[in-house]
This record gives sequence, structure tokens and C-alpha cells, in this order.
Amino acid sequence: MKNKLNRLRILLDTSFILPSLGIDVGKEAVEGLKKLAEAGVEVFYSRFSVLESLWVAVRLTGGNVDEAFNTGLRSILESNRYGEVKEDPWVFNEALRLYALGHRDMIDNILYASSAHYNLKLLTLDKELKEFIREKKLKNTLITPDQLTS
Repeated sequence: MKNKLNRLRILLDTSFILPSLGIDVGKEAVEGLKKLAEAGVEVFYSRFSVLESLWVAVRLTGGNVDEAFNTGLRSILESNRYGEVKEDPWVFNEALRLYALGHRDMIDNILYASSAHYNLKLLTLDKELKEFIREKKLKNTLITPDQLTS
């Protein structure tokens, strides 16, 4: 199974960016990141997840982030361990279409549209997004940590 995972290209939902910034989001996300590292998959991030991470950090710290946050941010943006998704007009138009269909989280919409457009799996814990995709019969690009077996 590990060989199959090596071919996977995975876009991280914000929940999987936060631990790298020193923000605790629970055991499931951390274990998912460990499985990714073991599997050696190609990992991508969106600057929109970084933006959402900043919102979380501000809510939790009032904007007074520590060195772990700064180091994690530099690691994500500058280490070349993660590929960056470059959203294009199609992604934004698709995100708007998803909003019109009823999914009100625009960051999720952008991430999902990016995963569909760039043929990436979106690693997420978001049950609401998963249900929305199922109900609307959209292409399922989602993957959860328990699906990352090595």
C-alpha cells in the first residue's frame, strides 16, 4: 500500500497546517501528519489555509504568537517541503459556485476547488464538507487520516 501512497498528491486542509505552527488541534491531525511523513507523499498547501491559520492564531493569542509559530510559518512557506497551490480564476469561480450550492465556508470551497482542479486529494477532518460533497454528488477528492495506511 505504501507504493500507492507515494503517488498521492495531497493538499492540506488548515487543520493540518496548524500543528506545524505550534497550535494544538488534536491527536487525529498530528497522527495524520505522521502518516504523511512516513508515506512520503507529495504535500501541498494553499495560502488561504495560511490566512485561516492566522485567524485562528489571532483568536487564540490575540496576535501575540511565539517563536514556534514563526518557525513553523517559515518552514511551510520557505522550506520547499510543501508545494504551493496557485489558485487561478477557475478555482475562484468554482468556490463561488459551491457557495451558491449552499456550502458557506469559502476557505473550504477554495481548498476543495483547488483539489479538484489540480487533481489533488484534500486531507481533511471536515465532516460537513464531506457530507456536502456527497449530497451534491461532486467529485470526491477528500481523504481522511484513517485512509492513510502505510
